[in-house]
Amino acid sequence: TFHLTQLADQQRQSLDSLRQTIEQQLHRLNSDNIVQLEKMRVTVDEKLQATLEQRLTSSFKLVGDRLEAVHSSMGEMQKIASEVNQLQRVLTSVKTKGIMGEIQLERILMDILTPEQYEKNVKTKKESLNFVEFAIKLPQKVDGNQCVWLPIDAKFPTEDYARLQEAHEKNQFELVPQFLKSLEQKIKTFSKDMRDKYINPPETTDFAILFLPTEGLYSEVLRIPGLTETIRREMNVVISGPSTLSAILNSLQMGFRTLAVEKRTTEINKLLGAIKTDFVKFGDLLDKTQKKLDEASKQIGDATHRSKQISRKLVRVESLPEHQASVMLNLEQEFVD
Repeated sequence: TFHLTQLADQQRQSLDSLRQTIEQQLHRLNSDNIVQLEKMRVTVDEKLQATLEQRLTSSFKLVGDRLEAVHSSMGEMQKIASEVNQLQRVLTSVKTKGIMGEIQLERILMDILTPEQYEKNVKTKKESLNFVEFAIKLPQKVDGNQCVWLPIDAKFPTEDYARLQEAHEKNQFELVPQFLKSLEQKIKTFSKDMRDKYINPPETTDFAILFLPTEGLYSEVLRIPGLTETIRREMNVVISGPSTLSAILNSLQMGFRTLAVEKRTTEINKLLGAIKTDFVKFGDLLDKTQKKLDEASKQIGDATHRSKQISRKLVRVESLPEHQASVMLNLEQEFVD
């Protein structure tokens, strides 16, 4: 009986030792699992953070570049708008003193238009040998590479105007109607000549401009009843003096500026559309990144919960001696490795 009791005590001690060994090894295993899971979590967080920061940096850089381009385009538009506001004051800067005929006309064109907006000695009819003195390029809105010519020719009936002025100065009023009639015929001849030689739609506009180089001559022509209306209606020619031509060119220049603004506006709209597309892609990327973070967090939580369940299941298991437990589980070799 004593021997059995002693054997039972030894067996109970062995089982207690095994149970303690198993509990220690499980506790160590649990601790190691927690440490490894924490390392995994940190690694995943670092990689996700690095990827997210890289994508965010790239996306924000792209957005910044696009916004900088938009800001540059806006600056150009503001500059154009400022120039348009100054066009109303261009009339007072036209230098016309002492310049007649073609030189006067060219100077006015140079003062208001850019060299690319008009040309000198333009052939408006292919089969003709006639060249109009100047022609303005009117860009077509449907195709910026094509243009329609607006013919402008300077005429100065010197003799008729000189006789009329002399009659006024000498108070020979009875001769004024005769000289006015002669001036009227000369203006009609000039207008008919321009219509036949230079007006050629669609290569040109359906009208031309007859330029009179002095305000005095222009005012005399305006005094002839119905002359300007008849010429405009029957011959499609607009008569203008220096101030009138300047006003016409100012209006055309505003049209050129408006086309330039519309072109820049179209480019900006396309740029904003591209930025909007990039923002949509950026939002999708953030959604995908958030899903990856949620999945990683869920997996770590599942692993931790699983480890706790295993620990609770093994609480009641009796422990083996530490040496036997190590040999059975091959834990020491595993930890050494």
